[in-house]
Amino acid sequence: MNPPAPLLSLSIVSHGQGALIASLLADLAGLQEPSFEVVVTLNLPEDEAPYQGHPFPVRILRNAAPKGFGANHNAAFAQCRGSFFAVVNPDIRLQARDLQPLLQCFDQARVAAVAPVVLSGQGRVEDSVRRFPTVARLARRVLLRRREPDYRWGEQPIVVDWTAGMFVLFRPDAFKEVGGFDDRRFFMYFEDVDICARLWRKGWRVLLQPQVRVVHDAQRASHRSMRHLRWHLTSALRYLSGI
Repeated sequence: MNPPAPLLSLSIVSHGQGALIASLLADLAGLQEPSFEVVVTLNLPEDEAPYQGHPFPVRILRNAAPKGFGANHNAAFAQCRGSFFAVVNPDIRLQARDLQPLLQCFDQARVAAVAPVVLSGQGRVEDSVRRFPTVARLARRVLLRRREPDYRWGEQPIVVDWTAGMFVLFRPDAFKEVGGFDDRRFFMYFEDVDICARLWRKGWRVLLQPQVRVVHDAQRASHRSMRHLRWHLTSALRYLSGI
């Protein structure tokens, strides 16, 4: 007899980041609610010991060759059994021990995606929810280094244009309707902007739930690696030009 389907499926992609993910899995073990499963995609071969012996199901997908952000999470989505689907970065740590406030947002009509407030390792609020990019907005971020959040919030969920893919929950029907992440146009970066834009065009909404907070130990690869910077710039141009 098959076990009952979990309420939440979490997709995590590892680039040899087993130690980071082990800390995240330890945080997940402390969750009060909901029932969940974890799908870890190994984009590179690595020691699998950190993924063993947890009190919840952890399934491992092994790539024969590295894939991009969207392709990895799309493949994980196809394997998930949960009523909701979460995309989670390896460098996320859970501050909350209850994710139910995120799930409760889906009780509202036409909510496709919900994200928590994201804090930096130093406790500052990150600009993880933003208005859709324009040339002017990107110029302010890059040239003037203006990274303050585009939104203000109190205790209640608010509607946002898009949320960064470091931690976001999706309604599976909405994710399917738009075909998931566009892994043909985007290898890495801007997949999150693009999927939120396509959800909005289909009449879905994206929310921020301020009652849940997570910590993001940002790796900022595009600030250190020319390859990542090139991917970032290419994705920005593709998004803005609609190519």
